[in-house]
Amino acid sequence: MNIIRSLLIIIGVVVVLSITGLFYTVSEYEQVVITQFGRPVKAETDAGLHFKIPIIQKVTSYERRILRWDGDPKEVPTRDKRFIWVDATARWKIVDPIKFLQVIGSYDQAYAKLDDTLDSVVKDYVSANPLVELVRTSDLVETGIEEERDEGSTFSDRAPDVKIVLGREKITRAILAEASKAMPDFGMELVDVRIKRLNYVEKVRLKVYERMISERKRKAAQFRSEGEGKKAGILGQMEKELKGIASEANKTSSEIKGKADAEATKIYGDAYNQDPEFYAFYKTLETYKQAAFNNATLIIGTDSDYYRFMKDIPE
Repeated sequence: MNIIRSLLIIIGVVVVLSITGLFYTVSEYEQVVITQFGRPVKAETDAGLHFKIPIIQKVTSYERRILRWDGDPKEVPTRDKRFIWVDATARWKIVDPIKFLQVIGSYDQAYAKLDDTLDSVVKDYVSANPLVELVRTSDLVETGIEEERDEGSTFSDRAPDVKIVLGREKITRAILAEASKAMPDFGMELVDVRIKRLNYVEKVRLKVYERMISERKRKAAQFRSEGEGKKAGILGQMEKELKGIASEANKTSSEIKGKADAEATKIYGDAYNQDPEFYAFYKTLETYKQAAFNNATLIIGTDSDYYRFMKDIPE
C-alpha cells in the first residue's frame, strides 16, 4: 500500500507541475523564446520536451519555416511614364527570435514593417527603370507585350532597337539586396522578392486592348485575303485542267465517231456493191415507212420514180 501511495503522490506531483507549466514542447517547425517577467531569457530551437520555471517564465513560439508576404497592388509610374499596377511578393523568416520579440513582437507588426520596407523599395526601383526592363530579363523575346508610345504608335519588345541593360531578374535581385539591409535589426531575414504581376492601369489597358484587337483583325483580314487568292489560284488551275480533260475527251470522241462513221459508210458501200438493185429497193421501202404525211397532202403522179418499185414488182 505504501508503494502504491508513493506512486500516486509522484504522479500527482507530476500532473500538478505539468498543469502549472513546468514542461513545454518545441516542434520541428517552431522556435521558442523564454521570457521571465516580460524579459527574454533564452531562445530554444531544439525540438523536444523542455523545462521552465512554472508561473515565472512564459513561452512564446515563432515559426522556423519560411513565411510569405504578399503586398497590395500599387499604381506606380515607370521612368518612361507608363502608369502600371505592380504586384510584388516576398518570402521571409525569423532568424533571431529574441530580437524579433524585443523589436517586433507579433506577426502583424512584422507584416506592417515588411509593407513599409518592400513597398518603398519596389516603388523606387520601378520608378527608376523603363517598363521594358521590368518586363524582360534579356534581349531575347520572352513576353510579346505591346505597349503605348507617346505618339500613339504600338511598341513591341520584339523591336530590334530595344537594349536591355538590367532586366527583370537583376532588378528584383537589387530590390532584395536593398530591402534586406534593414531586416537584421528586426531579427528577420528576407529570403526572396519577386514581381508577381505587372499590368497597365485601366485607361491605358483599354487602349492597348483596342490596338491589339485592331491588329488581330488586320492580320485576320490579311490571312483571309491570302486565302482567297490561293483559293482563286486553285480553282483556276482546276478549271484549266477540267477544260483540258474535256477537250481531250471531245477529241477522242470525235476520232471514235469519225472512225465509226467511216466504217459504217464502208459497210454501206460494200452492201450496196453486192446488190445495188436490192439495196435501192430496201432503202426506198424504208422511206415509204418513214415518210411523214400527217396533217399534209402530197400529190405524186403514178409515173414518179418514187413508186417505181411498186409498179415494177415482178410476178
